[in-house]
Amino acid sequence: MTQDTYEVNARDPEFPLFDVYPVNAAFGATLHIDDVTQLDERQTAELRRAWLKYHVVRIRGQHLDDAAQVAFGRRFGELKITSPLPNPLTRADLGKARPGITQAPRDERYPQITIVSNVVDKDLALGGLGSGELSWHSDMCQFVKPPSATIVYGAEIPIGQGGTSFASMALAARHLAPEELASLSTLSVKQDEVMDSAGYPRAGYAAVTDVTASPGRAQPLVTRHPETGAPVLFLGRRLYAHVPGLPVDESERLLDRLWAHATQARFVWTHDWKPGDIVIWDNRSVLHKREPFDPEARRMLRRVVVEGAELVRFALEETAGA
Repeated sequence: MTQDTYEVNARDPEFPLFDVYPVNAAFGATLHIDDVTQLDERQTAELRRAWLKYHVVRIRGQHLDDAAQVAFGRRFGELKITSPLPNPLTRADLGKARPGITQAPRDERYPQITIVSNVVDKDLALGGLGSGELSWHSDMCQFVKPPSATIVYGAEIPIGQGGTSFASMALAARHLAPEELASLSTLSVKQDEVMDSAGYPRAGYAAVTDVTASPGRAQPLVTRHPETGAPVLFLGRRLYAHVPGLPVDESERLLDRLWAHATQARFVWTHDWKPGDIVIWDNRSVLHKREPFDPEARRMLRRVVVEGAELVRFALEETAGA
């Protein structure tokens, strides 16, 4: 379990309006803000600067209801309305459904909020994805415009369980040899649409038998971050990914090597959740995954995602200054 950053690192003097402490890792920071609902425009701009610098920021000890979370999320841009996440216990097609349990409907007052939870109350599953491990991924990587930011609030947390790890794809790109980065910049990677991050097929999709023909969108393998200009590996999800134009065995070898590089310990930081945490990550420059937790423990996260832009390939001429 990680320590709180203010116990191990010095305050970042670049941010005068509130305390910013880098975590004991190559990226990520804890921000000390009393109440995010009271931020003014200057403080909001400083928060966004910290987020861009550190890729992942956490703010502890907050108290957000649904309306406050939506209002806070809008400080980062227009919020995207996404499909609710189903609990595996409600899906008969997976063979995991429990009799009598149904999925709770979305609160249409706040359709921007997605519930990530294993909680079942009075035979209603209040959110999705259950309690199992979630594999490395970037949110909605198969979309034409993946989200720019994901903002998650810890409403109910089993202490010491279900940590979320982050891997910096900007750092991973920075630590590639320039000639390799240039070569990778010419390639794309198809992001699978069939499987979710919990390893379950999405409803209505057939099993994948050929990764070259399965549904998914090709995205640049190296993107240019739209705000920092830095090269970023865009790996998205590993399962059923394919590099168009390469034979399957060659594609598999390349992707295996890149994933091993990108998720090595020096590029990874794990957040230990506490009730009232807000974690904001740059979905364009990090991957994330979740550790499994006790299925009998109640865990509920509320998520909003910020609209992003279509990904832009990192141009070959830019690699000279990468």
